[in-house]
Amino acid sequence: MPEEAGEQLGLRTLEDISALILQSHDLQETLDNIVNLVAKRMSSDVCSIYLLEPDGETLRLHATRGLSRLSVGITMKISEGLTGLVMEQRGVVATDNAPRHPRYKYFRKTKEEKVLSFLGVPFFERDTPIGVLVIQNREARTFTPQEISAVSTIAWQISSIVSNAKLLDSVRKKEEERAFFAAEVDRLKKSGVLKEGGRPARKSPSSAALTGIGISPGFALGKVSILHHRGPSEEAVLERVRPRAEELNLFQQALEKARIQTIYMEKRMGEILSEADAAIFHSHLMILEDRGFIAKITALIEEGLGAHRAVNQVVEAYVSAFARMEDPYLRERSADMEDIGRRICDALNGHSKHRERLREERIIVARELLPSDLAIMDHGKVIGIATEKGNQNAHSAIMARALGIPAVFGVEGLLQRVGVRSEVVVDGNSGCVYVNPDQAVKQEYVRLQGEFDQRQRALEEIRDLPARTPDGCTVSLLANIGLLSDLKVAHLHGAQGVGLYRTEFPFMTRASLPSRQVQASVYRKVLEGFPGMPVHIRTLDIGGDKGLSYFPHPKEDNPFLGWRSMRLSLDREDILREQLAAILIASASGECNLMFPMISGVDEVRRIKVILAQVKEELVREGRSFDAEIGFGIMVELPAAVTVIEMLVREVDYVSIGTNDLIQYTLACDRNNPRVRKWYDPYHPAVLHSIKKVADAAAAAGKPASLCGEMAGEPINAVLLMGLGLRCFSLSAPNLPRVKEAVRRITLRQAQKIGDRVLAMESAQSIREYLEAAQRELGL
Repeated sequence: MPEEAGEQLGLRTLEDISALILQSHDLQETLDNIVNLVAKRMSSDVCSIYLLEPDGETLRLHATRGLSRLSVGITMKISEGLTGLVMEQRGVVATDNAPRHPRYKYFRKTKEEKVLSFLGVPFFERDTPIGVLVIQNREARTFTPQEISAVSTIAWQISSIVSNAKLLDSVRKKEEERAFFAAEVDRLKKSGVLKEGGRPARKSPSSAALTGIGISPGFALGKVSILHHRGPSEEAVLERVRPRAEELNLFQQALEKARIQTIYMEKRMGEILSEADAAIFHSHLMILEDRGFIAKITALIEEGLGAHRAVNQVVEAYVSAFARMEDPYLRERSADMEDIGRRICDALNGHSKHRERLREERIIVARELLPSDLAIMDHGKVIGIATEKGNQNAHSAIMARALGIPAVFGVEGLLQRVGVRSEVVVDGNSGCVYVNPDQAVKQEYVRLQGEFDQRQRALEEIRDLPARTPDGCTVSLLANIGLLSDLKVAHLHGAQGVGLYRTEFPFMTRASLPSRQVQASVYRKVLEGFPGMPVHIRTLDIGGDKGLSYFPHPKEDNPFLGWRSMRLSLDREDILREQLAAILIASASGECNLMFPMISGVDEVRRIKVILAQVKEELVREGRSFDAEIGFGIMVELPAAVTVIEMLVREVDYVSIGTNDLIQYTLACDRNNPRVRKWYDPYHPAVLHSIKKVADAAAAAGKPASLCGEMAGEPINAVLLMGLGLRCFSLSAPNLPRVKEAVRRITLRQAQKIGDRVLAMESAQSIREYLEAAQRELGL
């Protein structure tokens, strides 16, 4: 029953697998539950999970439904049998007659002599294979591509829990090592080998400029409100432990209060921003409902600890584990665990977070801003944020950007310099914070604010006018967006559609892979946000500088040259198929276009087309409606794509030049590396000639060419790019009005003259100097 099994092994199964993972506190129990569930849904006689032993050569059967119970624990070399072949090939092995396969081997303990068909799918930790998921049937059975894709997704989810189990085991060992060395240091101090000592902290002057990380653009000048997080009270530290039943009851009540508060925060942020942006608190709610997390705390209470101390101990272990991780996104999840722990402890202490009421506009200063802090604030009165801890990956940073509040994080020593009567300037553009600025600094920022406001009023007057040159050339100005809240910002600045919707953010703000329905819901809202206007949805672009907390990604010496973007999607075809299905389901809600990143050649495009056609056929069989003529485009970001652009444009409906990566790859210069930043130059002749080549090839083929990258955000650059032949730009929404103003002031003839002059130049420096002079002359 392949088709019936394919239907059974759909969204419901994947959601159930996710639930098992989230609720798990024991690896073996979870694996047992998964094989039982998959065997039932697949209508298969056998489902088994094999894990690779540390020697890298041996597979061990860890869980099975259908084989003899005595077979659990048996081992085989990866050179043996069909399961070993899956591991050797690092790919799917499927046959409807296993005994006739040349690699078939019978293992007596399994009692699998009556099994005929075989499907084996490997799963990985980062790029290293760690196990195999096997499906077997007594009858001959040909597994469909849909079934294989679904089983591959399940295998990927299994890799997540296996990786987590290894991580926690590693954390436990490190904790043991740390305890040992702490005891040794204490022993040496007592013996007099080590002496206590330390230098007193020096007080810094209050009036100074401090630097941090610009989190959310804009600037603010005003008085401060210092946010103090409540620490453990003396009562909590010296707590009187009640009877166990009473402590357990108190914990359960506090847990329920924390859940209710989290639901409130999710609802509030969903109303202010969007459901996708509020998903931060949904991930918090899942942790508060996680059986493993709860079990750890209740176990400590059963051992005799008070509820408050038990919560602190478990949360601190999680925080410590996350804080030591190399991946910056994962490292910042420690703040989420700290936030969750504080909420439970507040409930235990009888405190409850109320919405902060500010009497006047204030700049919030804190050691660290947690998501719940920002959720309950009076956003109308918060004009800026400055903190000692945090970075771009923090959930509070994502929220600050979505709310449009200027923010600077990571300012060392901030709280030592700021008092309740301090006045502060927060410059979210440069990442500077001025504490008690002198009159000259304040006047400069007041002047900048005045100029900014005046400029904004002038730009608002042309917001609804077309971006058309005086000699009649029309340019399309679209917005780059990542969060649903960006839709409001894009409309505010007069965007004519979405040139790049980054689909990574709905994946990054969740604790597991979002389902097809969840993805479709988000994409539908983006399309409905721009009725009758083009929306270009880019498929998942992770790797490089973007990671997912739940996705096992390989540690790479050169991540930008590694397993990322379209390479990852084509290797993990199951993820790509789910996303394509979600986009197609949503496509009827607007003018939808598909866009595929990091394409290097025609072979990739043709393979994507085959996958897309199969997904369309699947949706037709399910009776789902979608836009059959959905636009098919690619991003030109690699020198390889530029070289064969004449071949590529014949295969697609449109091309979009991604200048951020094109510059990086053309000049072999990591744009995030400060040591080589000076070589990352959009005016390098190689970059500009590449853009010209793509624009010319698209025009010759009669296909649209756009450019989505921050290069077009500067008015003089937009004029140059017009002169190179481009007529469509997608950029950060706040830059749209300035670019529109430039387009409306400069004729196409002037732009072409600038483009021709620049292409004749031989150095980036001479090009930069020429454009600076042209900018002054044109008054841009």
